[in-house]
Order: sequence, then structure tokens, then C-alpha cells
Amino acid sequence: MRNTPLLTTLLAIGLLFGACSKEKENTQQEANSLLATNEIVLTSLDNKQLVVKKADNGLQLEGAKGEVVIYDIFATWCPPCQAEASHLASLQKKYKNRLIVIGVSVEDGIANEKLETFKKQYNANYTLVNSSENSRIISEIAKELKLGRDFGIPLMVLYKDGKIINYYQGATEEEFIESDIKKALGI
Repeated sequence: MRNTPLLTTLLAIGLLFGACSKEKENTQQEANSLLATNEIVLTSLDNKQLVVKKADNGLQLEGAKGEVVIYDIFATWCPPCQAEASHLASLQKKYKNRLIVIGVSVEDGIANEKLETFKKQYNANYTLVNSSENSRIISEIAKELKLGRDFGIPLMVLYKDGKIINYYQGATEEEFIESDIKKALGI
């Protein structure tokens, strides 16, 4: 009987500190969640990670200061997407140190092997990303462009230092894209 008040006190203290640590854990999870909403981590076919940060003025690819970044939103089954792949590869090669082309597949759960086949068959010699984060960056870009959820592909968006330069929806001539790249680079 004498141990009952002591046991009750210890139980109350345990619950109090248990709740505090749980609250701290929840606060930390919320902070991590907030941080995660400001960053999108894309994974390339060769397992390199590309970090895209959301900013007030757009999307900034980490480490791409002064470079033009093209996000090409595509599908492997789409004929205009297939046709533009070699044009994007040509531009990537021509402006190799000043241009980064990132192909973002709209196909959820597509196997890397299928993207590798697309890359080889259509000479898509630039970075292709395939991860659960693809849908997040696609949503962010569509929201930024006010396109809604159902938009046509291919959708190509050109950024420099996190700001949109221009975008193209549907099949686009290489010369138009190159003209915008040159303007952005001051060439």
C-alpha cells in the first residue's frame, strides 16, 4: 500500500516526459516534412540524385547557377516525345557546359529498362529521371505554368537560375529551342 503513491508518481512522470519526447518527435517530423516540400530529389537512371529547390521565383536545380535547365516532360509511347529526344540530345551536346536537359517521364512505375530502351532507340543522350518524385516536379511545373492536371506532352520548360525562360507544349522545332537557349545565355 505504501508503494502505490510512489508508483503513481513515477507513472505520471513517465507519461509527462513520454508525451514531451513524442511532441518533440512530431515537431521534428513536421520540420522535415516542410523541408521536403521545398526540395524535390530526382533520381537519374545511373542513380545520381538531382536536387531541385522550390523558390519564390520558380525551380532551381542545385549546382546549375548560370546554366539553362530544360525539363522535358515526356512518355516513352508518345511519338512527338520520341521525335524530340534526338533534338534535345543534339542541343545538350552543343551546349554541354551551359545546358542541362532532364527528361522526366509521366509514366508512374515505369521500369528503368524501358527508359534505357527509349534512350538507346531515340538517342536521348541526356539525363533521364525515374522516381516517385517525378510526379511532384511535374505537378510543380504544371502549377507554375497554370496548366492544370491534364496537359499535353511533350512539355518542355526552360529555366535559368530558377526562372522560367519559356516553355513549349507539343512538338517543337530544335531551332526555336536553341534560339531561347542562346538568348538566355547571352549568345
